[in-house]
Formats: sequence, structure tokens, C-alpha cells
Amino acid sequence: MEWIKEIFLYNPDKPMIFSSLFFWGFFAVTLLGYSIFYKKHWLRNAYLFVLSLFFYYKSGGYFFSLLIFTTVVDYSVGLALGAIKKQNKRKLLILVSVFANLLVLAYFKYSYFFIDITNNLLGTDFKVVNLLADWTNSLSGSHFDVSSIILPVGISFYTFQSMSYTIDVYRNKIAPVKNIIDFGFFVTFFPQLVAGPIVRATEFIPQLYQDYKLTKNEFGYALFLILNGLMKKMIISDYISMNFVDRVFDNPMTYTGFENLMGIYGYALQIYCDFSGYTDIAIGVGLLLGFKLPINFNSPYKAANITDFWRRWHISLSTWLRDYLYISLGGNRCSKFRRYLNLLITMVLGGLWHGASFRFIIWGAIHGVALAGHKLWMELFPNIKSGNFFLKLLGVFVTFNLVSFAWIFFRAPDMKSVGEMLSQIGTSFGFALIPDILISYWIVFAIIIVGFAIHWLPSNFKEFYRGAFIKTPIWLKVIITVLVVIIIFQAKSSNVQPFIYFQF
Repeated sequence: MEWIKEIFLYNPDKPMIFSSLFFWGFFAVTLLGYSIFYKKHWLRNAYLFVLSLFFYYKSGGYFFSLLIFTTVVDYSVGLALGAIKKQNKRKLLILVSVFANLLVLAYFKYSYFFIDITNNLLGTDFKVVNLLADWTNSLSGSHFDVSSIILPVGISFYTFQSMSYTIDVYRNKIAPVKNIIDFGFFVTFFPQLVAGPIVRATEFIPQLYQDYKLTKNEFGYALFLILNGLMKKMIISDYISMNFVDRVFDNPMTYTGFENLMGIYGYALQIYCDFSGYTDIAIGVGLLLGFKLPINFNSPYKAANITDFWRRWHISLSTWLRDYLYISLGGNRCSKFRRYLNLLITMVLGGLWHGASFRFIIWGAIHGVALAGHKLWMELFPNIKSGNFFLKLLGVFVTFNLVSFAWIFFRAPDMKSVGEMLSQIGTSFGFALIPDILISYWIVFAIIIVGFAIHWLPSNFKEFYRGAFIKTPIWLKVIITVLVVIIIFQAKSSNVQPFIYFQF
């Protein structure tokens, strides 16, 4: 029957994502079963582990086998690290984990990138072969295309999350998880599985053995985050993307320099609302299930310098890169030159983590140079008062425009488009056409202005209206929820738009 296939079989044209009605049906069924199993830790964890695998299958198809592979490898390495005391053997084990994780990540994410470089340098004609599809066809009789490699959804996120567990066990920061189901649940927990936040084992694993608890205030906070995330994604991000930003980036030469500049600023808001919207929903859904996920965004465009920006943007990744890469390279425990070089290397690799393209390397390098430059500035001028309002305002302006400039390389489809956008801004700004452009795209620009205005609201005001929602009686929460859902339904685009960070 077709409806059964629709529910249980993976459809690449209809992946299960937070902004789809199917997900909320899935979550309702999850909560129904959860009300039966939640009191027993092992049963609750096993139940959510199975449903998380199903969620990933509906989101990414047969690639869930890679998720199982990662789980088995790092669980086994973790157990062995707990049993072995000799440092040489422990180093070998952690190398096995790091190598296995990075090998899978590199194969699926960077094969085309490295083969293209090799072919260009050596004049060879190597071709990419999808080994996983080939093995799947052999085992199951399926007919997956073996001539191309599709990036598994969320592979960068769950790889870093699982790998951080074995590193923490190696560093004796956490004891190995004894039960593979519990560990599998940690790796696959569906709210944050495909786009973060990247959860540390030290933060999450202790929660596996705690009793379920959800206070009235936590319920209100979770509902607020879910509604806030859906509005960010479907009312702001999707609308300005479909109706302006994508058009400009795909054909920059057909738009004036002013439209290109507005497209860049629009993308800065789009990617923030898209990614932080996902995180809000993930944290809210996780909280309803009794698990606390870490904050991943803190009004990043309020940052007065680039260092502050990375304390506010994609916090789980920036702290991961700091703790597992930057510090491992030597961090601040070396010469000034090495410190700056370590920052640059960390951010370049952070850029490469986002995608296999020189554009992402340039994006990472811009941030790396900016971070090193800010560190040097602070060393040369330590007495400048950061509390001065006008200096802070200038810092926010400069930082926001620097970050927006870097977003060009992040979003543009190729370097040719980057050059075209910058050329249009520099030589064909179209000042005389600005009034007509503002009238033509007045809804888009109004949403962009409102989006940034809300983003730049004082933190205490945001806490006020969030707290006011949390304190409302349940009947008023229901009314507000229904109204928000109606508004979202009216504003949503004809097709469900995947979250930007699904591609990473």
C-alpha cells in the first residue's frame, strides 16, 4: 500500500526534516511511546536509539549503515581504552578511532576534491566510485548509482561528536560507556543528529542515566524554542532565500551592485535564521524528551570583534575546534608566530569541514587571518576601552561587514560568481535604481529589516518576552501555538526547503 511505503521507506525527494508535517507526526508518535518507556533508563535509551536510526534512515537513506559503523568502531575503541593502561597501546587505539572516522568523512566528502586536484596536477583521469553503493547493490540486489558519491546527511556532525567521545576517554575525562545501545543513543539522538549542535560526551552521557524530569517552566521554554525556530526558518530564512537571495547569488550579473550587496546581507540573515532555527527546534525537542542540549548561537551579529563572533556563532563547532584541534596544535603554549599560525590552520580546516571547495578554504582563511589580527591588535593596544559605546558600535559594524564579506565565498556557487558579485558592487552599484528596487522587493527588505532588528534587540528585552511566554497559562500557550502555526502555514513556500547545514 502506498501510504505504508510513504511512512516507512526513504524518499530522497521528501526527507524528514523539522519543517515538514511528517516530522511532527513522527514526533507525536515518539512521545506516545515515550510515555510508556520513559521511566526505565535502558528501555528509554533503546527506544530512542531505534527511533533515531529510523529518523536518520528517513533523512538520509541507506547511509544509516555508516552511522552504525561509526557507532561500533568508537564504542569498541572506547571500551578498549578503558581496559588498557599502557600509553603506547592507548595512542594506537585513539589513532584507530581518528583514522577510521576521518577516512569515512574524507571519502564521502572530499573524494571529488582530492581526485580533481590529483588529475589536474598529474594529468591523470581517475574516476570516483561509490564503494558503499556497490557493496549495497551486491548484498541487497539494489541498483544504486556507483558512479557518483552522495554526501551522507549530517556526516560531519556525528563524526565529530563520536570522535570527541574517544578522545575524551583517551584523555580520561569520561569513563567508557559499557552498553552499546546507550552509546548508540548518544551518537544518534535524532533532534541534533544531522545539523548539531555537536554534543560532548561529558555533557550528554551522564543524562542517559538520570530520571526524566520536565518542569512547567522547561516545557514553556521548549515550546518557545520550537515556535521561535520554526518562525526563523519558514517565515524569514525560506522567504528571503526563495524570493531574493538565491536569485541574486545564482545570477549576480543580472542584478545591480545594490541588489548584490543586499543579497549578501540577506544571506547573512538567512543562514543565521536557518541554522539557529534548526538549533532552537533541536534544543526544544530534546528538552521535551528530558535531555538538555548546549546552546549553539548567542546573537552573533552583536559581536564587537571577530573573536567575540566565534564565541557566539556555531558555539559547539568553535569550541570543538578549539579543544580538539587548536590546543592539540599547541594553542597559546608557543611563540606568537605559532599562535597565529595555529589559528589560521584551525580556521582553514574549519572551512574545509564545511565543504570540499577552495571557496570554503578561503572563507576559513579570512576568519583565521581576522582572528590572528584581532589577537595582535589586543596585544599592541591592550588599554583601549572596549566599554566605549561608539567604539563598540564601530566594532559591531566592522565585524558584521567582515563576516558578511566572508559569506560571499561560503554561499556563491563558484569563484566566478564571487568575482561577478564584487565587480557589480564596485562598478555597477545602480544608485539611481535603488528607489525602484526597494519598491519591487519591499516585502523581502521589510523582512530583512525586521529580522535584523529582532536580532539586535537588547538581551534583557528578549529575556523578558521569552519569560512572559513561559509564564503564560497552558490555554494561552495553545492559542499562541495555533496562531503561530497558521502564520507559518500561510507564509511557507510551496516546497519544503532543507536546512542549509544538512549539506555539511
